[in-house]
Amino acid sequence: MQELSLQVQDLKKKLKSTEALKGLSMSFRARTLHGIIGPEGAGKTTFLRHLMGLLKADAGRISYFSEGQEQAFADVRPYMAYMPQSQSLYAELSIHEHLEFFKTLYGLNEDAYRKRREELLKMARLEQFTERLAGQLSGGMYKKLGLICSLLASPRVLLLDEPTNGVDPLSRRDFWSLLYELQEKEDILILITTSYMDEALKCQEVHLLFDGRTLEEGTPKKVLEDHNAENFEAVFLRYDQEGLV
Repeated sequence: MQELSLQVQDLKKKLKSTEALKGLSMSFRARTLHGIIGPEGAGKTTFLRHLMGLLKADAGRISYFSEGQEQAFADVRPYMAYMPQSQSLYAELSIHEHLEFFKTLYGLNEDAYRKRREELLKMARLEQFTERLAGQLSGGMYKKLGLICSLLASPRVLLLDEPTNGVDPLSRRDFWSLLYELQEKEDILILITTSYMDEALKCQEVHLLFDGRTLEEGTPKKVLEDHNAENFEAVFLRYDQEGLV
């Protein structure tokens, strides 16, 4: 499967007594770094879990396309990877042991694994630390290990749920540099959620999300120009002042 794009139409989901998604609609172009921007509780994690098939919507539709042709989710799922916000690695396992574990999980043959392992360790600048336990990694290194484990099977779509949350500014910058390098080399579709408004400027396209609803989509430059705003905090504030969120 050469490339994948996604389209979401009027997605709705109720979790117990909470309406987590309220008719959310978004489109994601292939080979593009998309940012889903919104404050805590906006519905970002719930949305990503629907894209991965971990949750089933009450209403609405998610469509997956390869080269313009709609694909069944069962055919697309092997080409998608998800990095959750919560810690998902094993503190007592080393970087090397994590990669060996995911090699087995993905069913990779030894030759493909060795080549991919070398590429990812070099890209993440972790090749000198393969024997270090995950529990002994810095926050930034831990996040990069989670990322390369997600990438081991060479997915065409990568879903990242607030990967820079709680990470120091220098490690955040390093993580974004890694995403740029990845996207340039592999033409992968990346969806990254974040509540850090400054990170919206780092995306090729942004999708503003609040209270389970899509506010708008577009390039960061266009969204800011449309609102005559200097930053995305001002865009969300304007929606709030106008009673639209």
